[in-house]
Amino acid sequence: MLPVKVLVVDDSSLMRRLISRLLEEDKDIKVVGTAADGLEALQLIKTLKPDVVSLDVEMPKLDGIGTLRRMMVECPTPAVMLSAHTHEGARATMDALSAGAVDFVPKPGTSADLPRMVEDLKTKLKVAARVSLRRVVKTTLPPPPRPKSPVMPPKPALTTPVRRPQVCGKIDLVVIGCSTGGPAALQQIIPYLPANLPAGVVIVQHIPVGFSKSMAEHLDKKSAITVRHAEEGDEVKPGQVLVAPAGFDLNFRSRGSGATVTLTNQGQPLAPGGFRPSVDWVMNSAAEIYGCRALGVLLTGMGRDGAQGMLNIKEQGGPTIAEHESTCVVYGMPKAAVDLGAAKKIVPLPQIAQEIQAVF
Repeated sequence: MLPVKVLVVDDSSLMRRLISRLLEEDKDIKVVGTAADGLEALQLIKTLKPDVVSLDVEMPKLDGIGTLRRMMVECPTPAVMLSAHTHEGARATMDALSAGAVDFVPKPGTSADLPRMVEDLKTKLKVAARVSLRRVVKTTLPPPPRPKSPVMPPKPALTTPVRRPQVCGKIDLVVIGCSTGGPAALQQIIPYLPANLPAGVVIVQHIPVGFSKSMAEHLDKKSAITVRHAEEGDEVKPGQVLVAPAGFDLNFRSRGSGATVTLTNQGQPLAPGGFRPSVDWVMNSAAEIYGCRALGVLLTGMGRDGAQGMLNIKEQGGPTIAEHESTCVVYGMPKAAVDLGAAKKIVPLPQIAQEIQAVF
């Protein structure tokens, strides 16, 4: 198998050298060139034809987002962003993911953190190099902006009719889990949900600490339904989307006829291959507290997180939806759910928002 050809783009000559050296310690990666800004990167992409680009968000002349947008038109190539651990950096990262980036890694706070960051970057570059860019670009087409209003927005047309699933009682909670490709995929679901959706929604996205709040803000600006970064004790209520904070386990706690969220285990060690928040963890809690009144949705992402939790929701009688392979950036988590028999429905991404609405 040929090594993955990588172009490293960063305005810091030191970072270019360090990242390149650490990447090439992996026999499956070959750094074919480096660039100091976006304009140079565009020229080199056309000449060197890398499999994937490691792209700094903040650069002179042409920043990472501007470079990415031109790349998608002039020389489409998968990209993994290097993002600053600041509020502005997190917001820019969400814009980059909307513009077509496959994934991102946060820049290290200290030089001692650089090797760990590069290990994460290696994994994501290898995944991105195998991704169908057609699927990434398709998920970056946002719907028209909608004012926040209690009026039900028109539903997007479907290529096939939606049948109302047979479920017990009323659905009060929708749990959506995703990983690689998730931030862009969510933009094809959340903005299409009405402001008066009769259930609460919780999003569980694998994302580094410090970036989940910006994702919530990004989705809120695009959506009629309210989107908030979840806090301890928040009530799960109709017409509101809560984004699980990165670095916390999220559980549901019964309160009266509804439920609230609790956030635990911040900073505690993770089991090998584990995630915090974990889709399995949240869906298991949903199955326990809501039973058949919970709806589970699994979108694009690596690994198996969410498959067992979705099966638990299904076994309680709740409806479950997995994204179809044809639209997944990475067909990992939905495939695991399908293989386990946890998905009652398997549908392409553009149809999922309406499938969710069909249960009400």
